[in-house]
Order: sequence, then C-alpha cells, then structure tokens
Amino acid sequence: MAIIAAQSVPVAGLAEIVWGAAAGGGDEAPVGGGLLLLVRNIGAGSLTATIATPRTVRGIPIADVALTVAAGDVAAVPMDTVYRSPSTGRASITYDVATDAEVAVLRVAR
Repeated sequence: MAIIAAQSVPVAGLAEIVWGAAAGGGDEAPVGGGLLLLVRNIGAGSLTATIATPRTVRGIPIADVALTVAAGDVAAVPMDTVYRSPSTGRASITYDVATDAEVAVLRVAR
C-alpha cells in the first residue's frame, strides 16, 4: 500500500492537482476535517474505489463506501474520521481496476 500525501489548497486556489497512480494493493490516505479524496478514472470503463470503514455503531459495522467512477470522470469523497484505521490512523482505499485510477488528496485551507 502506498500512502497518499495531502496537497494543500491555499485560499487563493490550487492551479494544478498532482495526480498519483493508484497502487494495485490499495492506498492509505490521511483523514480529518478539510481533507478530500479525489479519484480520477483514466480508463475506458467504470471503476470502483472502496474506502474501508473500520468503525461500528453499538457493535454494528458501518458499511464501507464504494465509489463508482465512470470513464473519464473524477469522483470526490470527504475523508472523515469515520474512515480512520485504529492501527494506522489513515484510511484504507482499494480499487477494482487500479491501473485505470489516479488519486489525490486535497487539504482545503480553513
């Protein structure tokens, strides 16, 4: 698993997002307020990025988030602390077609 570093978005804006290739074995990303995961599909078919949700509510597991991204599209999900792994402190993300996925995490200025 690769760790995706957050890119800071200044108040004046970010002119260019630096995209990274999704790792075949999945990625880890920071979680918390002001963080946004972007998944870009550069392939010809759709792909699904799954974000693990390791928490429970009264012992009932919270379902993982499966984000389907159409060919040529970009999807976004806030990196809430509900995704924080107790062992790493980061979110765990997997892809059904990692070769077609590019990822970035943005940290929005507050």
